[in-house]
Amino acid sequence: MGDGDPGDGGLRTADRDGAGEAGPLNGSERRQLDVVRRWGTMGALLLAVGSLGAGAAPVFSPLPGTPVLGLFARMPSVAMGIAWSGIFMIVSAWLWLGRFTRPGRPRLASRSQMDRTLLMWITPLVFVLPMFSRDVYSYLAQSEIAARGQDPYELGPANALGVDHPLTTNVPNIWRETPAPYGPLFLAAGRIIATVSGNHVLTGVFLHRLLALIGLALIVWALPRLARRFGVPPVGALWLGAANPLVLFHVVIGVHNDGLAIGLMLVGIELALRRVPVVRRGSVPPPLSRDEIVWIAVGTAVITLGAAVKIPAALALGFLGVIVARRLGGGFGHLVKVALVMLVVSGTVLVVTCVGTGLGFGWTSTLNTASTVKSWMSPPTALGFLAGGTGIMLGLGNHTESTIAITRIIGQGVSVVLVATLLWKAFRGRIKALNGLGAGIGAVLVLGPVLQPWYVLWAALPLATAVVAKRFRTFAAATSAVIAVILPPTGSAFDGRAYTVPQAVTGAVVAFAVCLFLARKPLQPLWRPDVLPPQR
Repeated sequence: MGDGDPGDGGLRTADRDGAGEAGPLNGSERRQLDVVRRWGTMGALLLAVGSLGAGAAPVFSPLPGTPVLGLFARMPSVAMGIAWSGIFMIVSAWLWLGRFTRPGRPRLASRSQMDRTLLMWITPLVFVLPMFSRDVYSYLAQSEIAARGQDPYELGPANALGVDHPLTTNVPNIWRETPAPYGPLFLAAGRIIATVSGNHVLTGVFLHRLLALIGLALIVWALPRLARRFGVPPVGALWLGAANPLVLFHVVIGVHNDGLAIGLMLVGIELALRRVPVVRRGSVPPPLSRDEIVWIAVGTAVITLGAAVKIPAALALGFLGVIVARRLGGGFGHLVKVALVMLVVSGTVLVVTCVGTGLGFGWTSTLNTASTVKSWMSPPTALGFLAGGTGIMLGLGNHTESTIAITRIIGQGVSVVLVATLLWKAFRGRIKALNGLGAGIGAVLVLGPVLQPWYVLWAALPLATAVVAKRFRTFAAATSAVIAVILPPTGSAFDGRAYTVPQAVTGAVVAFAVCLFLARKPLQPLWRPDVLPPQR
Protein backbone atom coordinates (compact mmCIF):
# COMPACT_ATOMS: atom_id res chain seq x y z
CA MET A 1 0.00 0.00 0.00
CA GLY A 2 1.96 2.88 -1.28
CA ASP A 3 2.52 6.38 -0.13
CA GLY A 4 -0.43 8.28 -1.52
CA ASP A 5 -2.09 5.10 -2.71
CA PRO A 6 -5.80 5.96 -3.13
CA GLY A 7 -6.80 2.70 -1.57
CA ASP A 8 -4.59 2.83 1.48
CA GLY A 9 -7.53 3.46 3.73
CA GLY A 10 -6.81 7.14 3.94
CA LEU A 11 -3.86 6.53 6.25
CA ARG A 12 -2.03 9.66 5.25
CA THR A 13 -1.34 12.90 7.04
CA ALA A 14 -3.16 16.05 6.06
CA ASP A 15 0.11 17.96 5.74
CA ARG A 16 1.27 15.76 2.90
CA ASP A 17 -1.83 16.70 0.90
CA GLY A 18 -1.72 20.37 1.66
CA ALA A 19 -4.61 20.34 4.10
CA GLY A 20 -2.31 21.59 6.85
CA GLU A 21 -0.65 24.38 4.83
CA ALA A 22 -3.45 26.96 4.85
CA GLY A 23 -3.16 29.95 7.13
CA PRO A 24 -5.82 31.60 9.31
CA LEU A 25 -8.40 34.01 7.92
CA ASN A 26 -7.33 37.63 7.70
CA GLY A 27 -9.26 40.49 9.28
CA SER A 28 -11.53 41.11 6.31
CA GLU A 29 -12.40 37.43 6.03
CA ARG A 30 -13.12 37.18 9.75
CA ARG A 31 -15.60 40.04 9.41
CA GLN A 32 -17.24 38.26 6.46
CA LEU A 33 -17.42 35.04 8.50
CA ASP A 34 -19.10 36.96 11.32
CA VAL A 35 -21.74 38.22 8.87
CA VAL A 36 -22.34 34.65 7.65
CA ARG A 37 -22.72 33.41 11.22
CA ARG A 38 -25.28 36.07 12.10
CA TRP A 39 -27.17 35.53 8.85
CA GLY A 40 -27.48 31.81 9.56
CA THR A 41 -28.40 32.42 13.20
CA MET A 42 -31.19 34.76 12.11
CA GLY A 43 -32.44 32.01 9.80
CA ALA A 44 -32.41 29.53 12.69
CA LEU A 45 -34.42 31.94 14.84
CA LEU A 46 -36.97 32.41 12.05
CA LEU A 47 -37.29 28.62 11.77
CA ALA A 48 -37.89 28.44 15.52
CA VAL A 49 -40.69 31.01 15.27
CA GLY A 50 -42.16 29.44 12.12
CA SER A 51 -42.26 26.01 13.77
CA LEU A 52 -44.98 27.28 16.11
CA GLY A 53 -47.44 27.21 13.22
CA ALA A 54 -45.67 25.30 10.44
CA GLY A 55 -44.06 22.48 12.36
CA ALA A 56 -45.21 18.88 12.66
CA ALA A 57 -46.96 19.66 15.96
CA PRO A 58 -48.71 16.88 17.91
CA VAL A 59 -52.44 16.43 17.32
CA PHE A 60 -53.30 17.66 20.83
CA SER A 61 -50.89 20.58 20.83
CA PRO A 62 -50.94 23.07 23.71
CA LEU A 63 -49.99 25.92 21.38
CA PRO A 64 -53.42 27.02 20.01
CA GLY A 65 -54.59 28.04 23.47
CA THR A 66 -51.35 29.72 24.48
CA PRO A 67 -51.30 33.55 24.40
CA VAL A 68 -49.12 35.06 21.62
CA LEU A 69 -47.48 31.73 20.71
CA GLY A 70 -50.82 30.26 19.67
CA LEU A 71 -51.30 33.02 17.13
CA PHE A 72 -48.99 31.30 14.63
CA ALA A 73 -51.00 28.07 14.68
CA ARG A 74 -54.00 30.07 13.41
CA MET A 75 -52.00 31.58 10.54
CA PRO A 76 -50.43 28.58 8.74
CA SER A 77 -49.49 30.48 5.57
CA VAL A 78 -47.71 33.19 7.57
CA ALA A 79 -45.97 30.64 9.80
CA MET A 80 -44.82 28.65 6.78
CA GLY A 81 -43.60 31.81 5.10
CA ILE A 82 -41.52 32.61 8.17
CA ALA A 83 -40.17 29.04 8.26
CA TRP A 84 -39.25 29.06 4.57
CA SER A 85 -37.54 32.44 5.01
CA GLY A 86 -35.43 30.83 7.72
CA ILE A 87 -34.69 27.89 5.43
CA PHE A 88 -33.51 30.23 2.65
CA MET A 89 -31.28 32.15 5.09
CA ILE A 90 -29.66 29.04 6.57
CA VAL A 91 -29.00 27.48 3.16
CA SER A 92 -27.51 30.70 1.76
CA ALA A 93 -25.37 31.16 4.88
CA TRP A 94 -24.10 27.61 4.52
CA LEU A 95 -23.18 28.15 0.87
CA TRP A 96 -21.32 31.36 1.78
CA LEU A 97 -19.58 29.53 4.63
CA GLY A 98 -18.24 27.07 2.07
CA ARG A 99 -15.91 29.67 0.59
CA PHE A 100 -13.95 29.74 3.88
CA THR A 101 -13.48 25.94 3.96
CA ARG A 102 -12.65 25.22 0.33
CA PRO A 103 -9.59 22.98 -0.26
CA GLY A 104 -6.79 24.86 -2.03
CA ARG A 105 -7.47 28.22 -0.37
CA PRO A 106 -4.42 29.99 1.08
CA ARG A 107 -6.46 30.75 4.23
CA LEU A 108 -9.12 28.58 5.85
CA ALA A 109 -11.48 28.97 8.78
CA SER A 110 -10.15 27.34 11.93
CA ARG A 111 -11.73 24.44 13.74
CA SER A 112 -12.77 26.71 16.62
CA GLN A 113 -14.42 29.13 14.17
CA MET A 114 -16.38 26.25 12.62
CA ASP A 115 -17.39 24.95 16.06
CA ARG A 116 -18.68 28.37 17.12
CA THR A 117 -20.61 28.73 13.87
CA LEU A 118 -22.23 25.33 14.35
CA LEU A 119 -23.13 26.18 17.94
CA MET A 120 -24.73 29.49 16.93
CA TRP A 121 -26.85 27.82 14.24
CA ILE A 122 -27.86 24.73 16.19
CA THR A 123 -28.78 26.31 19.53
CA PRO A 124 -32.09 27.92 18.37
CA LEU A 125 -33.03 24.72 16.51
CA VAL A 126 -32.81 22.57 19.64
CA PHE A 127 -35.99 24.14 21.02
CA VAL A 128 -38.23 24.04 17.93
CA LEU A 129 -41.14 21.69 17.34
CA PRO A 130 -40.43 18.78 14.97
CA MET A 131 -40.44 19.82 11.33
CA PHE A 132 -40.11 18.19 7.89
CA SER A 133 -41.25 14.79 9.20
CA ARG A 134 -43.52 13.13 11.78
CA ASP A 135 -41.26 10.08 12.26
CA VAL A 136 -40.41 11.04 15.84
CA TYR A 137 -44.01 10.30 16.84
CA SER A 138 -43.57 6.76 15.50
CA TYR A 139 -40.41 6.50 17.61
CA LEU A 140 -42.39 7.50 20.69
CA ALA A 141 -45.16 4.99 20.07
CA GLN A 142 -42.78 2.12 19.26
CA SER A 143 -40.70 2.92 22.33
CA GLU A 144 -43.82 2.85 24.51
CA ILE A 145 -44.68 -0.58 23.11
CA ALA A 146 -41.22 -1.82 24.13
CA ALA A 147 -41.54 -0.17 27.55
CA ARG A 148 -44.79 -2.11 28.16
CA GLY A 149 -42.98 -5.37 27.53
CA GLN A 150 -44.75 -5.99 24.23
CA ASP A 151 -42.95 -6.83 20.98
CA PRO A 152 -42.60 -3.72 18.74
CA TYR A 153 -41.51 -6.03 15.91
CA GLU A 154 -44.86 -7.82 15.97
CA LEU A 155 -47.34 -5.08 16.87
CA GLY A 156 -47.98 -1.61 15.49
CA PRO A 157 -49.05 1.35 17.65
CA ALA A 158 -52.77 0.94 16.94
CA ASN A 159 -52.80 -2.72 17.94
CA ALA A 160 -50.50 -2.44 20.94
CA LEU A 161 -51.55 0.92 22.41
CA GLY A 162 -55.00 1.47 20.97
CA VAL A 163 -56.20 3.90 18.32
CA ASP A 164 -57.14 6.57 20.89
CA HIS A 165 -53.86 6.48 22.81
CA PRO A 166 -52.12 9.93 22.91
CA LEU A 167 -49.00 8.50 21.26
CA THR A 168 -50.90 6.63 18.53
CA THR A 169 -52.91 9.67 17.45
CA ASN A 170 -49.72 11.46 16.34
CA VAL A 171 -48.45 8.57 14.20
CA PRO A 172 -49.23 8.97 10.47
CA ASN A 173 -52.06 6.65 9.41
CA ILE A 174 -49.84 4.57 7.14
CA TRP A 175 -47.58 3.57 10.08
CA ARG A 176 -50.19 2.97 12.79
CA GLU A 177 -50.46 -0.77 12.20
CA THR A 178 -46.89 -1.49 11.06
CA PRO A 179 -44.17 -2.88 13.35
CA ALA A 180 -40.92 -1.03 14.04
CA PRO A 181 -38.22 -1.24 11.31
CA TYR A 182 -35.42 -0.04 13.63
CA GLY A 183 -32.71 -1.97 15.42
CA PRO A 184 -32.84 -3.13 19.04
CA LEU A 185 -30.28 -0.61 20.32
CA PHE A 186 -32.43 2.32 19.21
CA LEU A 187 -35.62 0.88 20.69
CA ALA A 188 -33.79 0.06 23.93
CA ALA A 189 -32.79 3.74 24.18
CA GLY A 190 -36.36 4.70 23.25
CA ARG A 191 -37.68 2.42 25.98
CA ILE A 192 -35.74 4.44 28.55
CA ILE A 193 -37.15 7.66 27.09
CA ALA A 194 -40.68 6.23 27.22
CA THR A 195 -40.19 5.28 30.87
CA VAL A 196 -39.11 8.84 31.70
CA SER A 197 -41.62 10.77 29.55
CA GLY A 198 -44.67 8.48 29.77
CA ASN A 199 -47.49 9.82 27.62
CA HIS A 200 -46.15 13.39 27.60
CA VAL A 201 -45.49 13.88 23.89
CA LEU A 202 -43.36 17.05 23.96
CA THR A 203 -41.09 15.68 26.71
CA GLY A 204 -40.57 12.53 24.66
CA VAL A 205 -39.83 14.57 21.52
CA PHE A 206 -37.13 16.60 23.24
CA LEU A 207 -35.56 13.53 24.84
CA HIS A 208 -35.37 11.91 21.41
CA ARG A 209 -33.83 15.14 20.13
CA LEU A 210 -31.18 14.77 22.83
CA LEU A 211 -30.44 11.32 21.38
CA ALA A 212 -30.16 12.88 17.91
CA LEU A 213 -27.78 15.52 19.29
CA ILE A 214 -25.59 12.75 20.70
CA GLY A 215 -25.43 11.36 17.16
CA LEU A 216 -24.49 14.81 15.86
CA ALA A 217 -21.75 15.08 18.49
CA LEU A 218 -20.35 11.74 17.31
CA ILE A 219 -20.37 13.03 13.73
CA VAL A 220 -18.57 16.24 14.74
CA TRP A 221 -15.97 14.19 16.61
CA ALA A 222 -15.30 11.71 13.80
CA LEU A 223 -15.48 13.86 10.65
CA PRO A 224 -12.34 16.00 11.12
CA ARG A 225 -10.28 13.02 12.30
CA LEU A 226 -11.23 10.89 9.32
CA ALA A 227 -10.74 13.86 6.98
CA ARG A 228 -7.21 14.35 8.28
CA ARG A 229 -6.42 10.72 7.48
CA PHE A 230 -7.63 11.18 3.91
CA GLY A 231 -5.87 14.48 3.24
CA VAL A 232 -9.05 16.58 3.34
CA PRO A 233 -9.12 19.85 5.36
CA PRO A 234 -11.03 19.00 8.56
CA VAL A 235 -13.07 22.21 8.37
CA GLY A 236 -14.07 21.28 4.83
CA ALA A 237 -15.43 17.95 6.06
CA LEU A 238 -17.29 19.69 8.90
CA TRP A 239 -18.79 22.19 6.46
CA LEU A 240 -20.08 19.57 4.01
CA GLY A 241 -21.00 17.16 6.79
CA ALA A 242 -22.02 18.52 10.19
CA ALA A 243 -23.01 22.03 9.03
CA ASN A 244 -24.97 20.71 6.05
CA PRO A 245 -28.56 22.06 6.10
CA LEU A 246 -29.83 18.50 5.70
CA VAL A 247 -28.16 17.64 9.03
CA LEU A 248 -29.61 20.72 10.72
CA PHE A 249 -33.09 20.18 9.28
CA HIS A 250 -33.45 16.40 9.48
CA VAL A 251 -31.20 15.32 12.36
CA VAL A 252 -31.58 18.28 14.75
CA ILE A 253 -35.08 19.52 13.84
CA GLY A 254 -36.53 16.35 12.27
CA VAL A 255 -35.10 14.14 15.07
CA HIS A 256 -34.24 11.28 12.72
CA ASN A 257 -32.25 8.37 14.14
CA ASP A 258 -30.09 8.33 11.00
CA GLY A 259 -27.79 10.83 12.75
CA LEU A 260 -27.11 8.42 15.62
CA ALA A 261 -26.52 5.48 13.25
CA ILE A 262 -24.18 7.49 10.97
CA GLY A 263 -22.35 8.91 13.99
CA LEU A 264 -21.67 5.43 15.40
CA MET A 265 -20.58 4.23 11.95
CA LEU A 266 -18.07 7.06 11.47
CA VAL A 267 -16.74 6.81 15.03
CA GLY A 268 -16.29 3.05 14.57
CA ILE A 269 -14.22 3.57 11.42
CA GLU A 270 -12.04 6.18 13.14
CA LEU A 271 -11.46 3.98 16.18
CA ALA A 272 -10.59 0.99 14.00
CA LEU A 273 -7.96 3.01 12.14
CA ARG A 274 -6.57 4.62 15.29
CA ARG A 275 -3.35 2.59 15.39
CA VAL A 276 -3.09 1.46 11.76
CA PRO A 277 0.10 2.88 10.20
CA VAL A 278 0.95 3.64 6.58
CA VAL A 279 2.76 0.82 4.77
CA ARG A 280 4.88 2.17 1.96
CA ARG A 281 4.88 0.65 -1.49
CA GLY A 282 7.24 -2.30 -1.86
CA SER A 283 7.78 -2.77 1.88
CA VAL A 284 6.77 -5.89 3.76
CA PRO A 285 3.84 -5.13 6.10
CA PRO A 286 4.61 -6.05 9.72
CA PRO A 287 2.22 -8.28 11.67
CA LEU A 288 -0.68 -6.55 13.34
CA SER A 289 0.26 -5.30 16.79
CA ARG A 290 -1.88 -5.97 19.83
CA ASP A 291 -3.01 -2.32 19.89
CA GLU A 292 -4.07 -2.48 16.24
CA ILE A 293 -6.06 -5.67 16.80
CA VAL A 294 -7.81 -4.23 19.87
CA TRP A 295 -8.76 -0.97 18.13
CA ILE A 296 -9.95 -2.77 15.00
CA ALA A 297 -12.16 -4.98 17.17
CA VAL A 298 -13.48 -1.94 19.06
CA GLY A 299 -14.22 -0.13 15.81
CA THR A 300 -15.99 -3.19 14.43
CA ALA A 301 -18.13 -3.37 17.57
CA VAL A 302 -19.09 0.33 17.38
CA ILE A 303 -20.04 0.04 13.70
CA THR A 304 -22.20 -2.97 14.60
CA LEU A 305 -23.94 -0.86 17.25
CA GLY A 306 -24.65 1.67 14.50
CA ALA A 307 -26.24 -1.12 12.46
CA ALA A 308 -28.29 -2.03 15.55
CA VAL A 309 -29.81 1.45 15.24
CA LYS A 310 -30.27 1.41 11.46
CA ILE A 311 -29.06 -1.36 9.20
CA PRO A 312 -27.25 0.61 6.40
CA ALA A 313 -24.36 1.21 8.82
CA ALA A 314 -23.44 -2.48 8.44
CA LEU A 315 -22.06 -1.76 4.97
CA ALA A 316 -19.12 0.04 6.61
CA LEU A 317 -17.88 -3.30 7.92
CA GLY A 318 -17.09 -4.43 4.37
CA PHE A 319 -15.00 -1.38 3.54
CA LEU A 320 -13.25 -1.45 6.92
CA GLY A 321 -12.39 -5.08 6.22
CA VAL A 322 -10.84 -4.02 2.92
CA ILE A 323 -8.64 -1.45 4.69
CA VAL A 324 -7.44 -4.02 7.24
CA ALA A 325 -6.80 -6.64 4.55
CA ARG A 326 -4.66 -4.18 2.61
CA ARG A 327 -2.78 -3.38 5.82
CA LEU A 328 -1.92 -7.09 6.09
CA GLY A 329 -0.57 -7.21 2.53
CA GLY A 330 -3.55 -7.03 0.22
CA GLY A 331 -3.84 -10.72 -0.61
CA PHE A 332 -7.15 -12.48 -1.15
CA GLY A 333 -6.35 -14.78 1.77
CA HIS A 334 -5.93 -11.75 4.01
CA LEU A 335 -9.36 -10.54 2.95
CA VAL A 336 -10.97 -13.87 3.84
CA LYS A 337 -9.27 -14.02 7.24
CA VAL A 338 -10.25 -10.46 8.09
CA ALA A 339 -13.83 -11.10 6.97
CA LEU A 340 -14.12 -14.17 9.22
CA VAL A 341 -12.68 -12.40 12.27
CA MET A 342 -14.88 -9.31 11.78
CA LEU A 343 -17.89 -11.55 11.27
CA VAL A 344 -17.24 -13.21 14.64
CA VAL A 345 -16.78 -9.87 16.43
CA SER A 346 -19.78 -8.25 14.76
CA GLY A 347 -21.99 -11.32 15.24
CA THR A 348 -21.10 -11.51 18.92
CA VAL A 349 -21.89 -7.83 19.50
CA LEU A 350 -25.16 -8.15 17.62
CA VAL A 351 -26.27 -11.23 19.58
CA VAL A 352 -25.36 -9.59 22.88
CA THR A 353 -27.31 -6.45 21.86
CA CYS A 354 -30.41 -8.36 20.76
CA VAL A 355 -30.43 -10.64 23.79
CA GLY A 356 -29.27 -8.02 26.27
CA THR A 357 -32.00 -5.55 25.32
CA GLY A 358 -34.62 -8.28 25.51
CA LEU A 359 -35.94 -7.32 22.07
CA GLY A 360 -34.58 -10.36 20.26
CA PHE A 361 -34.06 -10.74 16.53
CA GLY A 362 -37.51 -9.79 15.30
CA TRP A 363 -36.15 -6.59 13.76
CA THR A 364 -34.52 -8.61 10.97
CA SER A 365 -37.98 -9.44 9.62
CA THR A 366 -39.24 -5.84 9.64
CA LEU A 367 -36.42 -4.16 7.72
CA ASN A 368 -38.62 -3.85 4.62
CA THR A 369 -41.48 -2.16 6.45
CA ALA A 370 -40.81 1.15 4.69
CA SER A 371 -41.26 -0.52 1.28
CA THR A 372 -45.04 -0.43 1.84
CA VAL A 373 -44.77 3.25 0.86
CA LYS A 374 -44.75 3.82 -2.90
CA SER A 375 -42.90 7.09 -3.31
CA TRP A 376 -41.99 8.74 -6.61
CA MET A 377 -38.70 9.84 -5.03
CA SER A 378 -37.36 6.30 -5.38
CA PRO A 379 -36.12 5.83 -9.00
CA PRO A 380 -37.08 2.11 -9.19
CA THR A 381 -40.55 2.84 -7.78
CA ALA A 382 -40.98 5.80 -10.13
CA LEU A 383 -39.95 3.58 -13.06
CA GLY A 384 -42.48 0.98 -11.96
CA PHE A 385 -45.23 3.61 -11.87
CA LEU A 386 -44.21 4.76 -15.34
CA ALA A 387 -44.27 1.20 -16.71
CA GLY A 388 -47.65 0.52 -15.10
CA GLY A 389 -49.10 3.77 -16.42
CA THR A 390 -47.80 3.02 -19.90
CA GLY A 391 -49.50 -0.37 -19.78
CA ILE A 392 -52.80 1.28 -18.84
CA MET A 393 -52.48 3.76 -21.73
CA LEU A 394 -51.83 0.90 -24.17
CA GLY A 395 -54.90 -0.98 -22.94
CA LEU A 396 -52.90 -3.81 -21.39
CA GLY A 397 -54.57 -3.49 -17.99
CA ASN A 398 -53.38 -2.15 -14.65
CA HIS A 399 -50.23 -4.06 -13.68
CA THR A 400 -48.65 -1.26 -11.66
CA GLU A 401 -48.10 -3.39 -8.54
CA SER A 402 -46.26 -6.02 -10.60
CA THR A 403 -44.12 -3.50 -12.48
CA ILE A 404 -43.13 -1.78 -9.23
CA ALA A 405 -42.15 -5.13 -7.72
CA ILE A 406 -40.04 -5.97 -10.80
CA THR A 407 -38.27 -2.61 -11.00
CA ARG A 408 -37.52 -2.72 -7.27
CA ILE A 409 -35.93 -6.17 -7.61
CA ILE A 410 -33.86 -4.93 -10.55
CA GLY A 411 -32.80 -1.84 -8.58
CA GLN A 412 -31.70 -3.91 -5.61
CA GLY A 413 -29.81 -6.28 -7.90
CA VAL A 414 -27.98 -3.39 -9.55
CA SER A 415 -27.09 -1.93 -6.13
CA VAL A 416 -25.57 -5.27 -5.05
CA VAL A 417 -23.42 -5.34 -8.19
CA LEU A 418 -22.32 -1.74 -7.64
CA VAL A 419 -21.38 -2.35 -4.01
CA ALA A 420 -19.42 -5.49 -4.94
CA THR A 421 -17.58 -3.53 -7.65
CA LEU A 422 -16.73 -0.71 -5.24
CA LEU A 423 -15.48 -3.18 -2.62
CA TRP A 424 -13.24 -4.83 -5.21
CA LYS A 425 -11.87 -1.50 -6.45
CA ALA A 426 -11.14 -0.41 -2.88
CA PHE A 427 -9.44 -3.74 -2.23
CA ARG A 428 -7.26 -3.32 -5.32
CA GLY A 429 -6.37 0.23 -4.30
CA ARG A 430 -8.14 2.00 -7.16
CA ILE A 431 -10.39 4.10 -4.90
CA LYS A 432 -10.34 5.19 -1.28
CA ALA A 433 -12.36 2.93 0.94
CA LEU A 434 -14.42 5.83 2.36
CA ASN A 435 -15.24 6.97 -1.17
CA GLY A 436 -16.44 3.46 -1.90
CA LEU A 437 -18.49 3.40 1.30
CA GLY A 438 -20.22 6.69 0.50
CA ALA A 439 -20.93 5.69 -3.09
CA GLY A 440 -22.02 2.19 -2.03
CA ILE A 441 -24.51 3.31 0.60
CA GLY A 442 -25.75 5.97 -1.82
CA ALA A 443 -26.36 3.31 -4.47
CA VAL A 444 -28.20 1.02 -2.02
CA LEU A 445 -30.50 3.80 -0.83
CA VAL A 446 -31.11 5.51 -4.18
CA LEU A 447 -31.89 2.19 -5.84
CA GLY A 448 -33.90 0.95 -2.88
CA PRO A 449 -37.71 0.76 -2.71
CA VAL A 450 -38.01 4.01 -0.68
CA LEU A 451 -35.96 7.19 -0.79
CA GLN A 452 -36.21 10.04 1.70
CA PRO A 453 -34.33 13.38 1.58
CA TRP A 454 -32.32 12.63 4.72
CA TYR A 455 -30.99 9.41 3.18
CA VAL A 456 -28.58 11.63 1.23
CA LEU A 457 -26.60 12.06 4.45
CA TRP A 458 -25.55 8.40 4.42
CA ALA A 459 -23.56 9.09 1.26
CA ALA A 460 -22.58 12.72 1.84
CA LEU A 461 -20.93 12.33 5.24
CA PRO A 462 -18.46 9.52 4.37
CA LEU A 463 -17.64 11.25 1.07
CA ALA A 464 -17.04 14.54 2.91
CA THR A 465 -14.08 12.93 4.67
CA ALA A 466 -12.34 11.64 1.55
CA VAL A 467 -13.10 13.75 -1.53
CA VAL A 468 -11.25 17.00 -2.23
CA ALA A 469 -12.35 17.51 -5.84
CA LYS A 470 -14.03 20.85 -6.50
CA ARG A 471 -16.54 19.22 -8.86
CA PHE A 472 -17.79 16.88 -6.15
CA ARG A 473 -18.08 19.65 -3.56
CA THR A 474 -20.04 21.77 -6.02
CA PHE A 475 -22.37 18.89 -6.88
CA ALA A 476 -22.84 17.91 -3.21
CA ALA A 477 -23.51 21.52 -2.18
CA ALA A 478 -26.02 22.09 -4.99
CA THR A 479 -27.82 18.79 -4.28
CA SER A 480 -28.01 19.46 -0.55
CA ALA A 481 -29.26 23.02 -1.08
CA VAL A 482 -31.99 21.98 -3.51
CA ILE A 483 -33.25 19.13 -1.32
CA ALA A 484 -33.16 21.38 1.75
CA VAL A 485 -35.50 24.02 0.28
CA ILE A 486 -38.06 21.84 -1.52
CA LEU A 487 -39.39 19.78 1.42
CA PRO A 488 -42.35 21.41 3.21
CA PRO A 489 -41.63 22.09 6.91
CA THR A 490 -44.94 20.61 8.13
CA GLY A 491 -43.97 17.02 7.41
CA SER A 492 -47.40 16.31 5.93
CA ALA A 493 -49.42 16.74 2.76
CA PHE A 494 -51.69 19.69 1.98
CA ASP A 495 -54.84 17.88 0.93
CA GLY A 496 -57.57 20.44 0.27
CA ARG A 497 -55.31 23.42 0.93
CA ALA A 498 -52.56 23.20 -1.65
CA TYR A 499 -52.75 26.97 -2.06
CA THR A 500 -50.90 27.32 1.26
CA VAL A 501 -47.56 26.33 -0.26
CA PRO A 502 -47.35 28.90 -3.09
CA GLN A 503 -48.58 31.62 -0.72
CA ALA A 504 -45.95 30.75 1.86
CA VAL A 505 -43.11 30.38 -0.64
CA THR A 506 -44.00 33.65 -2.37
CA GLY A 507 -44.01 35.47 0.95
CA ALA A 508 -40.71 33.84 1.94
CA VAL A 509 -39.03 34.83 -1.35
CA VAL A 510 -40.17 38.45 -0.91
CA ALA A 511 -39.00 38.51 2.73
CA PHE A 512 -35.66 36.95 1.78
CA ALA A 513 -35.16 39.52 -1.01
CA VAL A 514 -35.91 42.35 1.43
CA CYS A 515 -33.37 40.96 3.90
CA LEU A 516 -30.76 40.75 1.13
CA PHE A 517 -31.44 44.35 0.18
CA LEU A 518 -31.23 45.65 3.75
CA ALA A 519 -27.99 43.74 4.38
CA ARG A 520 -26.49 44.38 0.94
CA LYS A 521 -23.42 46.28 2.19
CA PRO A 522 -22.11 43.72 4.70
CA LEU A 523 -23.05 40.87 2.32
CA GLN A 524 -21.46 42.45 -0.76
CA PRO A 525 -17.97 40.88 -0.28
CA LEU A 526 -19.56 37.42 -0.14
CA TRP A 527 -21.00 37.83 -3.66
CA ARG A 528 -17.61 38.52 -5.20
CA PRO A 529 -15.74 35.63 -6.83
CA ASP A 530 -13.31 34.00 -4.44
CA VAL A 531 -10.13 34.00 -6.52
CA LEU A 532 -7.96 31.07 -5.57
CA PRO A 533 -4.44 30.06 -6.59
CA PRO A 534 -4.40 27.09 -9.00
CA GLN A 535 -4.70 23.79 -7.15
CA ARG A 536 -1.61 21.64 -7.26
